[in-house]
Amino acid sequence: MIELSWSQALIYLAVFLGGYLCGSIPFGLLFTRAAGLGDLRKIGSGNIGTTNVLRTGNKWLTAATLAGDVLKGTIPVLLAMHFLGPIAAIAAGIGAFIGHIAPVWLGFRGGKGVATYIGVLLGLFWPAALLFCAVWLLIAFTTRYSSLSALVAALVTPALLAYLAAPPLVIASVILSVLLILRHQSNIGRLIRGEETRIGQR
Repeated sequence: MIELSWSQALIYLAVFLGGYLCGSIPFGLLFTRAAGLGDLRKIGSGNIGTTNVLRTGNKWLTAATLAGDVLKGTIPVLLAMHFLGPIAAIAAGIGAFIGHIAPVWLGFRGGKGVATYIGVLLGLFWPAALLFCAVWLLIAFTTRYSSLSALVAALVTPALLAYLAAPPLVIASVILSVLLILRHQSNIGRLIRGEETRIGQR
């Protein structure tokens, strides 16, 4: 069992909160407003993430949102890793992910977390990010369901990391995957009913 002093606990809490604030930057919402497309939450699914930005038909905004949502997971992790080590990096990554799916300034209603999950993995253990992306692309190519692709990738990644990575990273990936799956509850319902929107549909 890892024992933490009060000072260490406070440092990790500060790192988590820093990651949260970084992750809660709503790039999709900011970019679409700046482009004069209005409130992204009133378009398509109402989500603030990359998939919904794609529904605006603007590929440049979609690419910019994807990059922003990935990097807001990667940057806090890399900074924490450099200055404080791997446990702090995990705290920053989990904070960034929660910030994306539940940003305080949007009433805790954020994105689904896929791009930020990839960004966190990229900073913690880049082969895991490649694995997640590979699974996502395979399912997306065969089914054209973004949500199903994310769900399968979220299930597969921790299982494979159990053979490739240290226990703290495996635990972190399990936490992130559980949160991502919970965030996709409505998508799961639509998939079961055959009502889920495919990639490319408005």
